[in-house]
Amino acid sequence: MNELQGAGVALITPFHADGTVDYDTLGNLIDFQIEGGIDYLVSLGTTGETATLTQDERKKVWQFTSKHVNKRIPLVAGIGGNNTYEIVEQIKNFETLDYVAILSVSPYYNKPTQEGIYQHYKAIAEASKLPIILYNVPGRTGSNMTAATTVRLANDFKNIIATKEASGNFAQFSEILRDMPKGFLLISGDDPVTLPMMAMGAAGIISVVGNAYPTKVSALAHLCREGNFEEARAIHLELLRIIDLCFVEGNPAGVKYILEKKGIGQDHVRLPLVPVGPKTREAIDAEMQLLA
Repeated sequence: MNELQGAGVALITPFHADGTVDYDTLGNLIDFQIEGGIDYLVSLGTTGETATLTQDERKKVWQFTSKHVNKRIPLVAGIGGNNTYEIVEQIKNFETLDYVAILSVSPYYNKPTQEGIYQHYKAIAEASKLPIILYNVPGRTGSNMTAATTVRLANDFKNIIATKEASGNFAQFSEILRDMPKGFLLISGDDPVTLPMMAMGAAGIISVVGNAYPTKVSALAHLCREGNFEEARAIHLELLRIIDLCFVEGNPAGVKYILEKKGIGQDHVRLPLVPVGPKTREAIDAEMQLLA
């Protein structure tokens, strides 16, 4: 699916001080991404603090995002969780608007077997009007979706078109690339490994740091796709410290602080997340000076 090649960004959800969604900032952020050369956007993935939004809020964010993007670039909606029945119902009732795919995280907390993960995605694939992107992030879910399960799903369901891999397991990446069907996409789910994954054959990245540095992230992904790894390496190394700082006190607290420093909204997050502390702010301030 060519629309999902290159640089995607998992958008934050900006909040006002009272905790309500800040749609003005969301609109400014979307424009910032498009002007920075990002290829597609993910609305309400993990970085969007989706777990703390109500269903009504999620629906309004999807609608606003679709309207504001106005077909300028493709959109992906994040719809996932650990209650298969509930996710299936959400997907059945999803107003597709201008979204081209659904990103759905592997079930968390329950720690299902590989067969349980397979059956979960089978139910989603059979219910969805849109293509599905699998999302494997063991650090958050507590369980790993193996390469064998990923490839099995890719072969059994033509509307399962990609996987966002955030396992950090390069042997697993290699197995997926070796065994996946033609046209299936492996997408990096971790900013620090975008370059090596794309060198192996991944299609691109769904980025967090791209919220704040879309021009650099898009340039990195596009250079990798062109096979220009020497120039891509320079951007990769330049971004490593700021990427680390984005996650040192939790995602998206770090990147929201960076955006505030750039004049795009404020760093409000919803509990149980809290803003980054003074030491991290100082470190981010210093690194931003180097990246300016």
